[in-house]
Amino acid sequence: MTVRLRAHHLLCMLTFVGEGYSPAFIANYRRIAERLTGGEEIEMVEGPDDLCRPLCDSAEAHCFRESVCERDAAAALAVSALLGRSVEAGVRFLPDAATITRLRQAFVAGSIRAACRECEWAYLCDDIAGKGYRGALVHPC
Repeated sequence: MTVRLRAHHLLCMLTFVGEGYSPAFIANYRRIAERLTGGEEIEMVEGPDDLCRPLCDSAEAHCFRESVCERDAAAALAVSALLGRSVEAGVRFLPDAATITRLRQAFVAGSIRAACRECEWAYLCDDIAGKGYRGALVHPC
């Protein structure tokens, strides 16, 4: 199987510890974290993905906001530059240990965090990254 992710969720997955928008969102994210840790391939998508699609009940949902699309664009640009390959919609790759490690190192250094500006969860992610990702539920495989 494949986990479909939008670009800014590549950053969110690095620090997910089981907190989120609602109990349903958290339960879904936990299942996806297990799949990613199990080595499932990631397919990049535009718009709602496997994390947020179950919660998108209307065109006014959070995941359709312009600010979220801008976050995706910033994340795609930063992650593509870091990895030396495109992470645009349609691209597939494995979240292997080397990739997760590179992403986490860049995240804690702040070099791929442009997408995190004005995110309501940034303080939590700062704390988790600052503590060496202790408690994060996506583990390098």
